[in-house]
Amino acid sequence: MPLHLEAWKEAIESFGRVYDAEFFFSKKGMRDTDIVEQFNRRCGMELHSASVVGAKDHLFEQHVDSVKFARPVVDVVQRHRSVLPMSVVPGGAREIVERELEVIGIAALFDVILTADDPFKPKPSPDLSVEAARKIGVLASLCQVFEDGDIGLQAARSAGMLATDIRLFLQERLDHTKMAFAKCRDDGAAERSMASKLSRGEE
Repeated sequence: MPLHLEAWKEAIESFGRVYDAEFFFSKKGMRDTDIVEQFNRRCGMELHSASVVGAKDHLFEQHVDSVKFARPVVDVVQRHRSVLPMSVVPGGAREIVERELEVIGIAALFDVILTADDPFKPKPSPDLSVEAARKIGVLASLCQVFEDGDIGLQAARSAGMLATDIRLFLQERLDHTKMAFAKCRDDGAAERSMASKLSRGEE
């Protein structure tokens, strides 16, 4: 499991709640406090968003040296250093984002870094993407964006940019697909068991 998702899991469980892997996977790219607020609405909870995010960030920082990066994207960034202007627009807080980029070794390769701390509407709004394009001096329609979540893909495409889903090239996507398949298989087995019991008059 990627470090960000592992940190979410530990943070949610530290507040005595059940972690929903499907939900958090689907919110990648969204501002962290917005994720907690949506989780509250989904589950009928009243978790304090800043407290949960603080716990998640603390857990992430403790293990940041083990962060796994998207090799295909890092390769693109390194090959195009000083060739093309580049920006990075993740959904996390600036302190966390910059630390992660430093660990990966690519923080200095970007001309612009925009985060959830900047005064723009967060993803899936296109505002951050549009501002990043403006800052590097490139028309939005000429920007190639690499994203690992549906929220980020939506934001980039809404800005008129060409967006590539890098999950197609990552083990993470394969692991998530296996997890979803296993869940469907388990649900199917449970339904078949119940149907069998009903047919025998056991329920």
